[in-house]
Amino acid sequence: MKKTSLLFLLILLGCLPILSKDYKLLSPDGNIQILISVGDDISYNVMYNNLWLFDKCDIQMDVNDRKWGEEPQVIRVKRQSVDDMMSPLFPLKQSTVQNKYNQLQLQLKGGYDVEFRAFNNGIAYRFLSTQKDSLCVKNENLHITFPESYLLHLQQAGSFKTAYEEPYDHVMSDKWETSKSAVAMLPLLIDTQKGCKILMSESDLKDYPALFFQSDGNNGMVSTFPKVPLEWTPDGDRSVRITKEGNYIAATHGDRSFPWRYFVICDNDAELIENTMTYQLAGSNQLKETDWIKPGLTSWEWWNGAIPYGPDVNFVSGCNLETYKYFIDFASRYNVPYILMDEGWAKSTRDPFTPNPDVDLHELISYGKEKNVGIILWLTWLTVENNFDLFETFEEWGVKGVKIDFMDRSDQWMVNFYERVAKEAAKHHLFVDFHGSFKPSGLEYMYPNVLSYEGVRGMEQMGGCHPDNSLYLPFIRNAVGPMDYTPGAMISMQPEVYQSNRPNSASMGTRAYQLALYIVFESGIQMMADNPTLYYRNEDCTHFISEVPQIWDETIALEAEAGEYVVVAKRKGAKWYIGAITNNKQQQRNFVVNLDFLDEGKEYKMTSFEDGINANRQAMDYRKKEATVKAGDQLTLRLARNGGFAAVIE
Repeated sequence: MKKTSLLFLLILLGCLPILSKDYKLLSPDGNIQILISVGDDISYNVMYNNLWLFDKCDIQMDVNDRKWGEEPQVIRVKRQSVDDMMSPLFPLKQSTVQNKYNQLQLQLKGGYDVEFRAFNNGIAYRFLSTQKDSLCVKNENLHITFPESYLLHLQQAGSFKTAYEEPYDHVMSDKWETSKSAVAMLPLLIDTQKGCKILMSESDLKDYPALFFQSDGNNGMVSTFPKVPLEWTPDGDRSVRITKEGNYIAATHGDRSFPWRYFVICDNDAELIENTMTYQLAGSNQLKETDWIKPGLTSWEWWNGAIPYGPDVNFVSGCNLETYKYFIDFASRYNVPYILMDEGWAKSTRDPFTPNPDVDLHELISYGKEKNVGIILWLTWLTVENNFDLFETFEEWGVKGVKIDFMDRSDQWMVNFYERVAKEAAKHHLFVDFHGSFKPSGLEYMYPNVLSYEGVRGMEQMGGCHPDNSLYLPFIRNAVGPMDYTPGAMISMQPEVYQSNRPNSASMGTRAYQLALYIVFESGIQMMADNPTLYYRNEDCTHFISEVPQIWDETIALEAEAGEYVVVAKRKGAKWYIGAITNNKQQQRNFVVNLDFLDEGKEYKMTSFEDGINANRQAMDYRKKEATVKAGDQLTLRLARNGGFAAVIE
């Protein structure tokens, strides 16, 4: 009788669902808690200051006809705590970064692990594989459900073919509707509307597609990925039309880690600007020699139409030798290290080996060398792929860098293209600026010759580039890595009177706003997008722009509200810079800035550019001022609508 009862009990237990096992992981300061549940599946939730941020986050990978995360069995649990200092080669925020976190790694039956990290300002997780055989990843699932309606700030594209330049949408999570083809890209910002915001992105992305999201139709969002392209046909000089896709998202080797999915969590928007999560989770530097990589400013002709004019221009402007020499002379005068030659430098877009005879590239490279000005060349990605030996040729010519454009995809093949380009360009001492590109996801730290990415609704969009949209960039897009926004306009207009056509390109926002962008926005290669003629006519502004660094030792966000305003102080060596920008919603915003970040007992000279009294209507109105300041002083900043403030303290 006892044996029968025991047998019945064992059968009954076998029919019950697997009992879940919970694992808790705390941030070093104890304010963030990750609760991981392993039962029928793997899920986690996150608590921040006693607020549960999600209902549930389910994670799973469909690999080689098996589902990692379905009826998982934990073999081993490993915990560790890390507290070390990191020093990025080209710091955009801080020259020294504290990397402090607690880690939990679950080894699971079937040859895979799941790893979680809890930082004081966020959390991250990733899958790892320990299998010897190759992997076919059919899908990766991240399903996030919210406990109540959250406000989502995100970019949405009509398909996976996107240059990441869409304006931000602002939608409530329970009202978010997407079609089957519409996808939201990373990074995205989640506002719980309970004093907490969450920035989501990914890092250490390699040999794998980028992550997108769609609404689940029930107050949540679910991951989605572009499939692997198998066949394509050229679609003009700049893109291809994919004619056949696989039924999987990645084919890759078995012993590897997968991308980190991370969440920066904060109750002060300033922490979004200061965060360095992409860097902390990125792969290590793969280059042995890096002394040749020089971040800096570049003059650029495309935005202004390559048409300098005036009494000193005694030649027909355009895509020709005389015009580019004029750009080189301008760059040399202001110690700008590069000029960028956009489309037209080559005789044909498809042929990178035959320069346009009207331009005489070799003469320009030689002339630039005499003037200490290097040449950057624009190319389409398709031209690069079809002529991958161009990097060797460009090095022989003396080219310093390349701007590669129109990728407009982030499937596994294209992600690998980025890495192949970065590696081959580094081999031949060329830096890279990716345009028509997805967001930074760690490649720029593995290959620090990758100085910037576009993937932003910047000034190339002309009338589509509004301060109301750009005020989200420091908190979302630029918060995850370098951003080639192409600032520098000397013709400024308020939105209601805006009109712009090259060669008389203009920007929305005041002149002080435009100068402040060089301090607020971060990029290893920063554009001076306007005409040398206008820079000469605005010499005080030009001197200021040309002296703003591109890499920084320290960044402090003084005032910040996503989409509304930003005030930052940044230090390079002994100099401090202050940059402030705001949107169109108020006629004037006032800020009081304490200069307690300055050294005690020392007087400084401050040169500032401020919105003029009429800047609300005439955006060109600004005032340049000089003052003596010291630690403990307070500055009152008065920003017009779409206005700014820019200063150097030395």
